[in-house]
Amino acid sequence: MLKDDDLQAVQKLGDAYRRISSELGKVIIGQQGVIEQLLISMFSRGHCLLVGVPGLAKTLMIHTLADALSLKFGRIQFTPDLMPSDITGTEVIQEDRASGVRDFKFLPGPIFANVILADEINRTPPKTQAALLEAMQEHQVTVGGVQRKLSEPFFVLATQNPIEQEGTYPLPEAQLDRFMFSIFVDYPDEEEEFQIVKRTTTEQEVQITKTLNAEEIIALQDIVRKVPVADHVIRYALQLVRQTRREKEDAPDFIREFVNWGAGPRASQYLVLGAKARAVLNGRFHAGCDDIRAVAAPVLRHRILLNFNAEAEGLKADDIVRRLIENTATIEDDTDHSSKQPEVFRSADAGQAAGA
Repeated sequence: MLKDDDLQAVQKLGDAYRRISSELGKVIIGQQGVIEQLLISMFSRGHCLLVGVPGLAKTLMIHTLADALSLKFGRIQFTPDLMPSDITGTEVIQEDRASGVRDFKFLPGPIFANVILADEINRTPPKTQAALLEAMQEHQVTVGGVQRKLSEPFFVLATQNPIEQEGTYPLPEAQLDRFMFSIFVDYPDEEEEFQIVKRTTTEQEVQITKTLNAEEIIALQDIVRKVPVADHVIRYALQLVRQTRREKEDAPDFIREFVNWGAGPRASQYLVLGAKARAVLNGRFHAGCDDIRAVAAPVLRHRILLNFNAEAEGLKADDIVRRLIENTATIEDDTDHSSKQPEVFRSADAGQAAGA
């Protein structure tokens, strides 16, 4: 339940969202949907995978976001010869010149920052990709048997080129599942591209104003966790996720036909957290089914594994998510048509009626 101080913090978070978007707009033309999803993920304590062709300002966007938030930025350029120690850091022997004693000293790697840009993460082998797993999940790294905590807040924002597959290594499903969102960065429209060319071919320099610091971000992340969500909204998120599992009896026919593997429980968690963050970023004090639908595609698109039938039909994961949303009714949509509600909602309504 939100207290008075929390309600003021929600208003502050909405104001911060507008200010951050304004600062990013000084450098980034368009891409408002991408910016919103980045901030939703950040205030939900999630990580993002940005998928798009080269030249769409993914790196610039992430660096500018770190600048606007007064956070330490670290960039890791993933290459086939990158080693795990190049990410986490390593221990070296150093000699004390006064005493002659030799001892190990830890040299931290680029992972010791607040905002990590993992550039072209699919260009390095799985062994090196796995160096990020502990950091993403536990916010710590283990080097030489010693666990070392990372600074908070901590975000991994990885980029991936979807068209150049030669010399790349697909991310393991376990690592993909660690990313809250998979964000598709598309080409700008004609007017946006005109403004990009006009702005970037002059000597104009843009100054980014700091909007939040690390302590304020952590406090606002705590507020997102306190945002109330009605049970029927949680059940709606569950229904979306559970319908992606083809082995379930109530899976839709198109799921059985086009999907090999569906999403796990982490998808349900991220749907609800994303809905909460989206609600408060837009100045609302509770999350609804509209918020669940708004974050469904970035949460589910990298957690649904399509089969050959889908590839033959030219279907993408987003097409499956769109059909799931169309196939899943909500209590608000079916107030006068309870017979059309999914079984999970009818059962909940019946239980509430019995309790009354």
